Amino acid sequence: MTNPLSSVIPSYTWNRPLGLGWDKPYTVRYASNIDDGPWHGMPLGGFGAGCIGRSSRGDFNLWHIDGGEHTFKNIAACQFSVFESSGSSSQAYALSTAAPEDGSLSAWRWYPASEAGEQGSREKGGNVHTGTYHALYPRSWFVYENVLQAQLTCEQFSPIWANNYKETSYPVAVFLWNAHNRTNAPITLSIMLTWQNMVGWFTNALKSPKVKIRDDGSPVYEYQLRLGESQGNYNQLVENQEYIGCFLSQVTENQPVQEGDGSWCIATLKHPQVEVFYHTRWNPAGRGEELWQSFARDGSLPNYVDETSATDNTQVGAAIAIRFTLQPGESLEIPFALAWDCPVTEFAAGINYYRRYTDFFNRSGKNAWAIASTALTEYQNWRSQIQTWQQPILEREDLPAWLKMALFNELYDLTSGGTLWSAASELDPIGQFAVLECLDYRWYESLDVRLYGSFALLMLFPELEKSVIRAFARAIPQSDDNQRIIGYYYTIGADTTTAPRKIAGATPHDLGAPNEHVWEQTNYTCYQDCNLWKDLGSDFVLQVYRDFLLTGADDVQFLADCWDAIVQTLDYLKTFDKDGDGIPENSGAPDQTFDDWRLQGVSAYCGGLWIAALEAAIAISDILLMNRRGAENTEELGRQKSTYQTWLQQSRLIYEAKLWNGKYYRLDSESGSDVVMADQLCGQFYARLLGLPDIVESDRALSALQTVYDACFLKFQNGQFGAANGVLPDGSPENPKATHPLEVWTGINFGIAAFLVQMGMKDEALRLTQAVVKQIYDNGLQFRTPEAITASGTFRASTYLRAMAIWAIYLVY
Repeated sequence: MTNPLSSVIPSYTWNRPLGLGWDKPYTVRYASNIDDGPWHGMPLGGFGAGCIGRSSRGDFNLWHIDGGEHTFKNIAACQFSVFESSGSSSQAYALSTAAPEDGSLSAWRWYPASEAGEQGSREKGGNVHTGTYHALYPRSWFVYENVLQAQLTCEQFSPIWANNYKETSYPVAVFLWNAHNRTNAPITLSIMLTWQNMVGWFTNALKSPKVKIRDDGSPVYEYQLRLGESQGNYNQLVENQEYIGCFLSQVTENQPVQEGDGSWCIATLKHPQVEVFYHTRWNPAGRGEELWQSFARDGSLPNYVDETSATDNTQVGAAIAIRFTLQPGESLEIPFALAWDCPVTEFAAGINYYRRYTDFFNRSGKNAWAIASTALTEYQNWRSQIQTWQQPILEREDLPAWLKMALFNELYDLTSGGTLWSAASELDPIGQFAVLECLDYRWYESLDVRLYGSFALLMLFPELEKSVIRAFARAIPQSDDNQRIIGYYYTIGADTTTAPRKIAGATPHDLGAPNEHVWEQTNYTCYQDCNLWKDLGSDFVLQVYRDFLLTGADDVQFLADCWDAIVQTLDYLKTFDKDGDGIPENSGAPDQTFDDWRLQGVSAYCGGLWIAALEAAIAISDILLMNRRGAENTEELGRQKSTYQTWLQQSRLIYEAKLWNGKYYRLDSESGSDVVMADQLCGQFYARLLGLPDIVESDRALSALQTVYDACFLKFQNGQFGAANGVLPDGSPENPKATHPLEVWTGINFGIAAFLVQMGMKDEALRLTQAVVKQIYDNGLQFRTPEAITASGTFRASTYLRAMAIWAIYLVY
């Protein structure tokens, strides 16, 4: 501790002055969509373990502790505070610029916010800069300036790095404080961590919540958080020779651990040069005097121990503080750990899964102290592992700084996307994994979306990626005949339309939702009839072959495991080829990822994916034939390959004849639209990515891509926002009232940028990507990247999976 590790902040962070608001942050397009406002910071916590978020105000305000559920609320008692004394003067602050709005903790003094203006100035009557927040996932920093005499920095991180399938699952956060005395006199500092006992809060009080159709056609269910229900909660002091902390748990009567049950722990190191103080039972709903009176006076706490459990309508908090004196020029580094152990995720009532981290700790829910102790033992190694992983990317001189920043920060969704990661089983040796499509469309791993958004998972955690694809392979043969209302027709005022939930052979859209049985009950969304979609089957085949190729091209068993599902879904998709010309047609209802956009006949988007999928299936069959895997009957494999070759030959001719207009590929063959679809050649991008034959001639692909760049990006709002999904060649809308065509989809843009790089248009790719990144990170959308933004400053569908497609740019760069 007396020889602190260097706390150098990389120069590639997203950063913002502490507490500085936004003049005109983006707001939601539809009132029914979630809009928490711009105060989002980098999340803390392992994949599938639940996570918390702390914003650039310093408040802890994001609580994704219940798997798949979103709670955004500043819980003010969860906070760091600092006391400083030098000579005859002293000061103390709770280190959030957002004081509680409910009148609680009124005895506390809150840290001053920065005001707009030049950083570094704090002149009377002038601009105020009180510090800077930095984020480069999974690390973030608070740098406190111009208020304290000491130089004070807090680095936050969880143990997340590529190809790490153990610590990446841990429910823990490390807060590494670095204090330096740059004055010529001694300074005494005390750092306090307070935490509210929230055991039991994070579960749905409604065990069979009602599902209804929202005004945007999406299914939603009721969720009642047990916020504030603390009866039976207690806190105790825990320590050993090395560490000391407060353990927050609940009184149980030897019953099985339920969702929401468990423990929390705040802890720190012991050291001979440091005094430790504590308080195990204070009232977070009161004025906070029992802590603040002594802390603001001299940086101490009363060392009060009381393990009495909370009665009804009572709240209990715990606190630890460390006090030390720095001589002139001296520095000290101090770690705090925050851990939580909520081992169970419940889907529908009674359907419980244990979280992945329970493979390394037991399933009692009493492990928060053990997890925190592990963090205090390993934090230096963890930080070193993160740096080792990130450094080669950060050191690349050919990558612009803003791209390095966005590459890592867009990974936030792997932590805070309602992420599930189950404990290992014989069938799934590293567990099952899933990330929500987004917070508004709350179902897992939407296949059309992850065609783009799964590149990050594939490149960094390939075994998790394969586990998701295996789940889809298992689901394709399944059926569910239950009829459901299709929400799209509800939104356009049409007659009620119903459809079966899942037809055997159809590739499901998603792996289910948190209120049912994820991985087992698929196709949760009912906005459209996903059994009719013309891209999902192709998406599945392409992702299977992609995951095989880009993870070493040696896991033939993975291909064999997926082969029957490939055959079934291609056969199913071919049934939509109504005229027998080899290529399925779109039906006129929105039946693909742009699910508000009607395509009719052969379409550039779905047709191109179909051709690429046939090429991938042929390549897979060759590998299986060569390795004698995946089919007892090699003659059957050969017949299937021959069938796909016939379909492919037919499809290529039809695609060109019906869609090429001499400059770009038409939206479809029957609508008569002249719209330039931005993502018209996604199939060509995938074919080239996977080393398959081009689905169109290279010069035509280049012409189409240049047309997209010119019409959808440069001529759409002068290239400020990114590429719109579909506009006329002059950049104007075909229908000014259309939804999807005039939106800029963040993930689609990153996919198009990867295609631009692939086709040798690197400068154009960077300009397009930078425009989108700038909109996200300059306008309060950080760490909640939406699916769509509009030129009027609105967004739709925050915390969206598809945006991790930015890693596709890095893959091909």
